[in-house]
Amino acid sequence: MSVKVYAMTCGWVTMPMNSLLSGEEGTLLVPVPSYLIDHPKGAILFDTGLHRDIFTDKAGYLGKMAKWLDVTFHPGEDITARLGVMEHDAGKIETVVISHLHFDHCGGNAQLPNARMIVQAREWAAGHEPDFIRTNGYKTEDYDLGHDILQIEGEHDVFGDNSVVCIPTYGHTPGHQSLIVRTDGGEVVLAGDACYLRRTLEKMWLPRQVHDKEAMLASLKILAGLKARGARIFYGHDPEFWKDVPQAPAAIA
Repeated sequence: MSVKVYAMTCGWVTMPMNSLLSGEEGTLLVPVPSYLIDHPKGAILFDTGLHRDIFTDKAGYLGKMAKWLDVTFHPGEDITARLGVMEHDAGKIETVVISHLHFDHCGGNAQLPNARMIVQAREWAAGHEPDFIRTNGYKTEDYDLGHDILQIEGEHDVFGDNSVVCIPTYGHTPGHQSLIVRTDGGEVVLAGDACYLRRTLEKMWLPRQVHDKEAMLASLKILAGLKARGARIFYGHDPEFWKDVPQAPAAIA
């Protein structure tokens, strides 16, 4: 059995540095990743990037978020176009693993009308709680679209063969999850926002504001343990790291 992983940068976001590393000043332009995992039983996605509405009405889409971040997103960077480069039809993608429900991780869900979304149950619940929607940047129009939703608790073996496994990495949001992919070349860990930057993991350096600091530190320790045993960690938004990440249609593993 051979499992392949492909990385796609689906736009860029300019964020305050202290939203990434507490106490840092200035801003940083960071990538918005999505991944295709090609398994003998089918292709799945991990995260879906940005919503196409940003093309035509960025200010309207971002709303209050426009006060502290900006988005660079061009036609050809949306998930449908990125999949097309690999000759995959977005309408035929059957499974998507969503790390969490922030706009830059599930904004492309609308382009995947036939996919089942795999999300941690506590994240799905948070995404429908008015207080979390108001304070955590959730936009129900990104994810509450009538898809089949598989709500999971904790670890979940996507294909039943231990090759693609969701792992809970709570803290950034109530139900954040990362993905372990076991390939012929070794383990790959798609960290999502459990670990924004390489420095986040190396120094256990949290952002200024997170949902649960203790949970996020515990998740970083899990990622550090995986890295210590040889896994390759793909950091969620590290522009320096992503300069060396091959883009689809080249495989990263």
